[in-house]
This record gives sequence, C-alpha cells and structure tokens, in this order.
Amino acid sequence: MRVQDSENIRGLLDKLASGYELSEQEWRFLIDGSYDRELLYHKADEVRRQHYGTDVYIRGLIEISSYCRNDCLYCGIRRSNARAGRYRLSEEEILSCCERGYVLGFRTFVLQGGEDAFFTTKRVAGMVGKIKERYPDCAVTLSLGEREREDYEAWYQAGADRYLLRHETASKEHYGKIHPPTLSYEHRIQCLWDLKQIGYQTGCGFMVGSPYQSTEALIADMRFLREFQPQMVGIGPFIPHHDTPFRDYAQGSLTRTLTMAALTRLLLPKTLLPATTALGTIHPEGRELGLKAGANVVMPNLSPAGVRGQYSLYDNKLCTKEESAEGLEDLKRRVAVAGYQVVVDRGDSRLETAAADRSKKTGNAGVY
Repeated sequence: MRVQDSENIRGLLDKLASGYELSEQEWRFLIDGSYDRELLYHKADEVRRQHYGTDVYIRGLIEISSYCRNDCLYCGIRRSNARAGRYRLSEEEILSCCERGYVLGFRTFVLQGGEDAFFTTKRVAGMVGKIKERYPDCAVTLSLGEREREDYEAWYQAGADRYLLRHETASKEHYGKIHPPTLSYEHRIQCLWDLKQIGYQTGCGFMVGSPYQSTEALIADMRFLREFQPQMVGIGPFIPHHDTPFRDYAQGSLTRTLTMAALTRLLLPKTLLPATTALGTIHPEGRELGLKAGANVVMPNLSPAGVRGQYSLYDNKLCTKEESAEGLEDLKRRVAVAGYQVVVDRGDSRLETAAADRSKKTGNAGVY
C-alpha cells in the first residue's frame, strides 16, 4: 500500500469518526475494500480510549429461559426445534445468580431469554423490582424480545434500566429471508423506538455473515445505527446451528465481524460495544481481538452451569467458568494482557440523545 493510500484511508476514517455522513461508495470501500484493517482497528481503539480509557465493563448474563414462541430460521431455540433442551429459571434461581454475581463484583445483570409466555408482564416486573430492591446500586438489563409497549412501560416503571433487542438486519428484504412470515420487520423496529421513547438505555445489533446478507444490507445497518443512536450495539458473527434450516451455511468471518464492530465504534464513539461470546466461539482470542477493535464490554455467563448447554442459539457456544472467582480473575488477566482493565462499575453509556449529541453533517473526504 502506498503512503498516499494510507493517508486517504486515515482521512476517511477521521471523517466517519467526526460525524460526517458517508456515501454509499465510501461505506462499500470500508466494508469490502482491500486495505490494511489494522488502520481501522487502531482508529477504533483510539476513539474508544478517548471516551472510556482502557476500562472494560462486565455484565452478568443470566439466560432465564430457552422456551421461545418464535421460529427464526437461524436460532437453535426456535419453536419448531423439537430436539432443543428446554428450561426456565425460577425467580429464586435468578435471584441466586444475582447474589453470586454481586459478590464477584458485577453491577449489571442482563436477564435474557426466548419469548416465553411464562414470563408475563407482571412476573417480570416483580422480578425486576426484587433485584433493584436488593441491589439498588446495580443496573438491570432486559433482553426478552418483542413485546407490546405497555409491557416495556411496566418493566421500566418496575426499575429496569436497559433493554437489548437486536434488530438483526436493517434491510426489510433481508429480514424476511431469515425470519418466518409471522414476524414483522416494522414491528421489530417499532419496538426499538418504543423502548427509547419510554426512557430505556436501548441496545440493538446485528449478525455479520448471516444467510443472504449483502453489503447493501450492512450499509443499511450502519445507517440505521446512525439514525437510531443506540446506547449499546451487539455485533457478532453468524454461527449456524445444526437443527435449523441454515445448518449448512458458513459462519461469518472474524475479519468482517471485527470490521463492522470497529466501524460502529467510529460511527458511535460513545456507545457501549460488547466483545461478544460469538467472537470467542469462532476464535480463541476473539474477544480480545474485539476489544482491540473498539469494544469495551464483556458479558460473562452467570446462568446455572446445568442449563447453559440448553441455551443453544448456535453450535459450539463458548462456555467458560467466568462466573467463579477463579474464572473472573482469569478473564481480568486476559483483558489486561490485551491492554485494558476490567472495572467494577454499572458502565452506563456516555452517548447522549441523538439530537443533543451528534448533529448530522455532510462532507467529502475522497472517493473509493
């Protein structure tokens, strides 16, 4: 690569990090083009250090149910998978996970599960209220799929702070190819806007390398992120599950996933960006590489060890012992070796509202 080429690329990355809108051609180059990706990762790491230093926030993930009413074509716990292991945690089990996590230093608990009718509006609200009563210095994040606005409002009033709902893809055409007809792209997006309007710190996200995904779909994802301004973005590679219609599709690439994560850090400098479990599944140092590409969150699993194998969204899911004191110390060591530090903190996003924090700009910094 010529020196001038490197300078042009740095200029384009600076343009993105400064809040300027990129053209279709510029986005396509950054996603698909032939250039030294280390320039991108270095810039993303530089931007995350400007806003978060070397801090890495830990979230205690509690997978509360593997029952799901939906039949998403990529998901191992889809309703029609008769071979999926099914379980749901009791309120006592969930509170026990929180108790263990609090002692270890976790100050955010993420309750994640399939869209399980057992977890009614009232039941979830009661559970959130008890967690907040016992651990008032902690944040509670919910990730329970698509619900109606009144459900989200009830959980917010009960004390839930954050909600994670991956949009999966911002292309309506692509959405229809990886979901059954019973699910609506419009409803998924409306849920996200409802959550944000209610007052949640809201997270969205997408898979990289999912079946039928085009570069245009990834550009649509980036433009949606720019418009929506989420406080958290979950990005991971598509990994097939052997009991789904997409069992024979290749998994998403590590480089492409890191590319999209790093571009997201530049697009949303103050967002929270996890180094996902899926990254650690496809590469032994995947999460460390994610941190070096701009991520600043890791989510160790606090679920009871006996059920983790049943929450099987994709094959070969990484299972660690980070819920133990010894395992957490090993995670801290690995994060430190990568050049960062795990901190005991709620780890709130520093992203303000879209209107107040980032105005849309226009400009031109070269064409690729």
